Amino acid sequence: MRLQQKFEAVARNRFYGVPVENFEFAGREQLTYLLQAGLNPDSKVLDIGCGVLRAGYWLIHFLDPGCYCGIEPHEGRIETGTHSIVEPEVLRHKAPRFDTNPNFNTSVFGEKIDFFLAYSIWTHAAKRQIQTMLDGFVRDSNDSAAFLVSYLPSGWRHADYTGDQWFGTSHESDVPGTISHSFRWIRAECDQRGLTVHKLRRDKAHGQRWLEIRKNSKI
Repeated sequence: MRLQQKFEAVARNRFYGVPVENFEFAGREQLTYLLQAGLNPDSKVLDIGCGVLRAGYWLIHFLDPGCYCGIEPHEGRIETGTHSIVEPEVLRHKAPRFDTNPNFNTSVFGEKIDFFLAYSIWTHAAKRQIQTMLDGFVRDSNDSAAFLVSYLPSGWRHADYTGDQWFGTSHESDVPGTISHSFRWIRAECDQRGLTVHKLRRDKAHGQRWLEIRKNSKI
């Protein structure tokens, strides 16, 4: 059974935080963005909000054993991903690691990471949560690491989100929704932490804007 058909069968009567449409394509597209940023099989990847392993499926297959880490506070989604999405023999061989902390604590894996990934996480996260993720990237990544993130830019049609809480489905909420953030604010937060941020194109799966964030080069 193809991955798309597999997820359609799993999600027939339940919402798992991601659209059923384009499930297979959207996960593979995330892998493509990481490859373009320099991903190698021996790279250590941290997938923030890994959910049912939409991107994790592709990353776990591609990466060397022990190189994939995922954070997801919704334990049911991780259970679905590891029982119904990724093949058991692949999980045994690749030995991905998971953590369910809800605070975006990226230090839990105890090592420096080469790539942070947060697809459609900043489309729900409050600004204080984004700040926590940026702080974690500064602290827990290698000097040459990249943070690939997608978001929805604010503008005259979509207000800059000023709330203090996660907005959308989670381990604590079944209410869907997305929010937008100001690129000017994101860039300012990166500047404060010695990070550079570059706009990439919108993805084809869901039209979200991608950003690539890196540490400033040390001279």
